[in-house]
Amino acid sequence: MKILDSTIFSMSHSDAKILYILLCYLLIVNLLGFSSMGIDKKRAKAREWRIKERTLFFIAFIGGSLGSLLGMKVFRHKTKHRSFQILIPTFLILQIILGIFFIVKM
Repeated sequence: MKILDSTIFSMSHSDAKILYILLCYLLIVNLLGFSSMGIDKKRAKAREWRIKERTLFFIAFIGGSLGSLLGMKVFRHKTKHRSFQILIPTFLILQIILGIFFIVKM
């Protein structure tokens, strides 16, 4: 926690702005990941047109992995698909590592 405290509180105004933009982006893309799992589950039950799996993966890949994973759990959607069991958590782990690297480098 010492690294985070010293990094966040001693950053420049421009670094703080970049961090703010990044956090807003992550919030939006994770809400998109969560809601897309819910929408796809609802459409699956109604036997309607579905969101493509590659779209769900893409949303997770670009930063929405936490929201997608939570959506999988909350809506019980895609939880039995091996590709989703492996790739979504893998994306999340990689994004956490990338986030830590980004914060330490600031």
